[in-house]
Formats: sequence, C-alpha cells, structure tokens
Amino acid sequence: MDLDGTFSWEGRRIAWGRAGSGPAVVFCHGTPWSSWLWRPFAEALSTEFTVYLWDMPGYGRSSKDAGHTVDFEAQAAAFTALLDHWGLDRPHVVAHDYGGAVSLRAHLVHGVAYASLLLTDVVAIPPAGSPFFRLVQQHPDVLSRVPPYIHEALVRAYIADASHRELREDDLAALVTPWLGEEGQPAFYRQIAAYDERYLVENEALLGRIDIPVNVVWGVEDTWIPITTGERLAAAIPGAGFTRVEGAGHLIQLDTPVVLATALRTWLAARLSPPAGPA
Repeated sequence: MDLDGTFSWEGRRIAWGRAGSGPAVVFCHGTPWSSWLWRPFAEALSTEFTVYLWDMPGYGRSSKDAGHTVDFEAQAAAFTALLDHWGLDRPHVVAHDYGGAVSLRAHLVHGVAYASLLLTDVVAIPPAGSPFFRLVQQHPDVLSRVPPYIHEALVRAYIADASHRELREDDLAALVTPWLGEEGQPAFYRQIAAYDERYLVENEALLGRIDIPVNVVWGVEDTWIPITTGERLAAAIPGAGFTRVEGAGHLIQLDTPVVLATALRTWLAARLSPPAGPA
C-alpha cells in the first residue's frame, strides 16, 4: 500500500494512501514512527474496509519544514482537515502513541465524529515520555548538532528500546532511516521539542464527554508508557474496554503482530455486527 496521495495544508505536504472498499478505517501513527508501522495491518483489513494511512507533517514522507509547528494542536488540525479532504463521515479510527493525543484532540476539541476509536499504547494523558525523550526536550539544539554517526546510534538505540523483543535489522532500519540526513536529523529533535503536555492535560479533562465505542489496547511490557497509564485512560472514558497484550512493549505492532491484528479485526467486526435481539 503506497502513500501516493498528497494533501497540501497550510504550507505542509501530507502524504497519504488509501486501499480497499467498505467502511472507512483511518490509522494514526505516533513518534518517532510513521504510517509504515500500520501498513501491514491496513493491507490485511483492506479486503473488508477502505483503509487510510497518512504521515503527519514532520514525519515519514510528509514535509519536514523547520518553520512549521508539529505540536499536538497542529497535528490535530491537520488531521481534521485531512478527514474533510477525504470526505469521510464517522470513520473508525485506530491510533498508536502520539496518534492517540492527535485523534482525541480532533474529536474532543475540533468536533470530528468517529464511529469508533481503538487506542494502542497511546500518548493521551499525562505523564508521557521516556527518559531520553525528556533529555531531548531539555537540550534539543545541542543534540541536533551532534555528528551524524552519533545521532544515528542514538536514534537506533532509542527506537530499539521501544520493543520488548529484539527488532529485526530491516525493521529497525525502516524506522530509523527517515530521521537521518540533513533533513531528518533536525526534524527528529524538533518534533520532540514541540511536545507540550498541556494538551494532554486538556485531553484528560474532556475524556468524560466521549460517547462512542472505545477500546484501549496496551502492551504489558511497555516501558515507555506503563500499563497503569493505559488502565487510567480506559477508566476515564465512559464504557471503554481495556485489552492487555502479554509479551508486547511499546512497539506492539512488531512485538505481537498476530495478536494485534486479531484484536483489530475482532473490534471492527463487532462494530459492524447488528446487536443481538432478545432470545
């Protein structure tokens, strides 16, 4: 599934792709990832659904202009505009990491309607961020100027730490490569520096307003965002379910892909099935 579409929004170039037919399912990635993480899951679901992938501005194949803000509000506004561009009415939304805060803000603040929301190891409520993430926030200008070989080693170690299982070299390379080079290296530190926890505080205050089906899926071994945060998130959303995934860290897509794919299909199939009548 290729990101062969382009959407221009406030000077940014957003890469996106679509495949399949049926009810719409939109995937939102996090940081420091891209839609690449969701691609095999979207492709598998495309036999029953119209699936949409997109790279947030500042990530993946989308533009990485130093003059463009990439905070939660900017990404939520971009997502809102992109959904309107696609002409979608109440899509199912699946989000990971930073994509959780973005999709929640688009729904709660920008008023975008969803049919359902599945949140997987998401950045959504405070606190969030690994120790390295916090360090970068404090010294983004210094770290953005380290020699490229040191930067690559840092990014490789940082990304590898998100997995509970050792990543395959080709998967690690796919995740690291967008953050290398003259464009990628400063963009990596810039998107971390843009993190602002006040948006997560605002999210948490509004969670009680959610009235759509929500399920929170969490890797038991997630060391970036502990499972207790996921449990607290689910408890704050009226009627939300909570699914624990054994053997998965923060990169649940690569740690336990079969379990996650099954959870996705089961969740979406249940949303499409008519309610059972009286026995």
